[in-house]
Amino acid sequence: MATRTDYAFPFRIDPVSGQGAQAGYAAHVEQMIWQVLMTAPGERVCLPGFGCGLRRLLFAPNSDALQATTQLIIMQNLNRWLGNQITVNKVTVTSGDGGDYSTLNVSIAYTLLETQSPQLTQIQVT
Repeated sequence: MATRTDYAFPFRIDPVSGQGAQAGYAAHVEQMIWQVLMTAPGERVCLPGFGCGLRRLLFAPNSDALQATTQLIIMQNLNRWLGNQITVNKVTVTSGDGGDYSTLNVSIAYTLLETQSPQLTQIQVT
């Protein structure tokens, strides 16, 4: 069975082939997760509801309530926009190392539906 590929994000031209750069299936899904998390709602004109807008949460007072709300927002958006690609198993949101409240660490454990393989994506939002 051939390995599935798709366009890489961000879109770029492969210097060797002169065509759109490709990414493997697992890498492509991880790139889609990043897009959902880092895109602010309203940023995409044709999809105004798309995205979590994690960067805007950095300006809210970091607390247990913010972390719980962030987990819920992430799970809802990943299920809405990528529910046909992944099953979200667990989302963990913590503040930065040593209680650094200017940073959010996000860890997402998920299963790729096509291959049934477990994956882990970690994102640090500063």
